[in-house]
Amino acid sequence: MENLLFSIYPYIALTTFLVGSLIRFDREQYTWKADSSQLFEKEQLRKGSILFHIGVLALFFGHAGGLLTPHSWFLGLGISDMAHQYVAIIAGTIFGSICMMGGVILWKRRMNNQRVRANSHFMDIFILDWLLVTLAVGLLTIPLSFYHAINGDASAMVSLANWAQSVISLQANSTLLSEVGFLYKIHLFLGMSVFLLFPFTRLVHVWSVPLGYLIRPYQIVRSKYVRYR
Repeated sequence: MENLLFSIYPYIALTTFLVGSLIRFDREQYTWKADSSQLFEKEQLRKGSILFHIGVLALFFGHAGGLLTPHSWFLGLGISDMAHQYVAIIAGTIFGSICMMGGVILWKRRMNNQRVRANSHFMDIFILDWLLVTLAVGLLTIPLSFYHAINGDASAMVSLANWAQSVISLQANSTLLSEVGFLYKIHLFLGMSVFLLFPFTRLVHVWSVPLGYLIRPYQIVRSKYVRYR
């Protein structure tokens, strides 16, 4: 079972993520959007969306950098395993909490606002539920990581990083997780499943993030009303 989940399933999820996104973009471009519900309610949307996006982006890049950066690079920069683990714990606690607060606001808004709920698809609710459960399990691993840290044990973090790098190098090795706690494995499975579900949800709008806004020139807006002095 562990070989299936952590040596085979990662490639099923990643293949679905990439191929599914391409097929959806090719065949269903009218659904390639986030389906904004701002017209129905905007105050809670603004609060929840800002918190959720800050948290999820920080967590995504933090996980990617922490897991995929070779162990020797950290040591070469003078960052010990324990320092690495404490940074991961602190950053995970801060941004995980921010993300959870935003996600809960968005969930309550979608479930309790009748107009927003009526215009929600099944996958809108399902993927939000899945993300919140994934996030909750991730936050539950923090006390366990802290316990390991105060006992000078960074083996779980190193094992997780080695496993993630084996997946990216197309040599996924589930045995690297043999000594990793069950809670971490649940979090891994839930996280991989987000990539599996990605093409079938509104998350596809991530591919169209408007990076051009960061470098485009200022737009000059002139009023149609003429001011006389």
